[in-house]
Amino acid sequence: MLRRLVVASVVFTAACAGQQKPAEDAAANGNGNGGKPVSTEERVRIGNQPAFDVASCFPRELDLPPSNQGVLVGAMLTTRPEVLECLVSPSNRGPAEKTVVTVKTTVTDTSATHAISGDNLTPTGQQCIQGVVDKLVKPKLLAKGAAAVESTATFEHDTGSSASVKFGTNDGSDFSGAVRLAQQEWCDCYAGYKGATPPVLTSHVTLVKGQPTAEVTFDASGSTEGDQLAACLKTKVLAVPAKVSTDKLTYPHRFVHFNSNATEATSSLPPQLRFFQLEVVRNQRAADAAIAFGARAAAAEAFEAVVAKYQKTKDYKLFDELSGKCNNLVEAAQGWVKALEAQQVVDQAAVSLVQELKTTDAEGWTPVETASQTALTNTQKDLSTAQARVEADQKACPKKSYKK
Repeated sequence: MLRRLVVASVVFTAACAGQQKPAEDAAANGNGNGGKPVSTEERVRIGNQPAFDVASCFPRELDLPPSNQGVLVGAMLTTRPEVLECLVSPSNRGPAEKTVVTVKTTVTDTSATHAISGDNLTPTGQQCIQGVVDKLVKPKLLAKGAAAVESTATFEHDTGSSASVKFGTNDGSDFSGAVRLAQQEWCDCYAGYKGATPPVLTSHVTLVKGQPTAEVTFDASGSTEGDQLAACLKTKVLAVPAKVSTDKLTYPHRFVHFNSNATEATSSLPPQLRFFQLEVVRNQRAADAAIAFGARAAAAEAFEAVVAKYQKTKDYKLFDELSGKCNNLVEAAQGWVKALEAQQVVDQAAVSLVQELKTTDAEGWTPVETASQTALTNTQKDLSTAQARVEADQKACPKKSYKK
């Protein structure tokens, strides 16, 4: 199971879906507008509007079972939103388009440490990720004298497909970039969305030469909660310093949101964004399954230790301990099944959605359908294995008998 567990999404990264495609450059006499002059904002490509995963505002609080490979792999996977948020800022990445981060976790009977390394990672980027994993992943120490447990996780970021900001393109893009980097400090605006996905919001930004801040309005969102979020974000955007070299620049800024921690289905997003939302949730369900797999392995180890002790001593007084450890094992196995069932629900929803999207673009979505179906099939295989393990564990539990 763990060999199939990957940090990346099935085919795409969710962040690239949130990138607003900038308007193409318009030539003054060849813009499809009858040769009419075009405004400055129509000639400018505005970027730096990648999606924001609000899960980075509300990290998961993990109560981890005893440490082993499965637990460490799953625990590190839960940090994906926060780790990738560290890499949005250009100050945390080097000049290359691709950044690879490696986190090596080592747990002993005296300490649990995370060592960060990577390609194209700056010191500030390393510091940011170190802070994330040290805060969020706190493995349990091993029993005295136990051999160290090690696990390595890899995170990949690509500026062409992952949420990222690049400064220096133009004034509008620079302002949008400043807004995007500031979003991680605007978590109070997202307090009502800890378990849900915020809607896509469209704002209209006007930068005026000589004005220290922007003018901004938001389109109606279609819901009271969305309008409240827009109102909060508006106050934040109005406080972001602005500058522009032209007299005036007006352009749309779209706020696209995902939530890796969403606990309810999202119907307000367009179908393509719903797919990417399912992908970020799937990463968390895969993390849960890995942790549950590790929890069952830890429970099995504890049960086997008591079995070995009983076989050596034949001490009937160990029965209660045997029974308790075996019940713990069965409960852990059932937890593994439950986690995989939750993952299967997300996988099935993704396949169904991709099949819907395939009707509009067969060439583009066919490979995604194949990958999504493979992911579902693998989850179903893991689920069958887990269900069989529950049955076997239940049969292994000792039964007390009374002889006359």
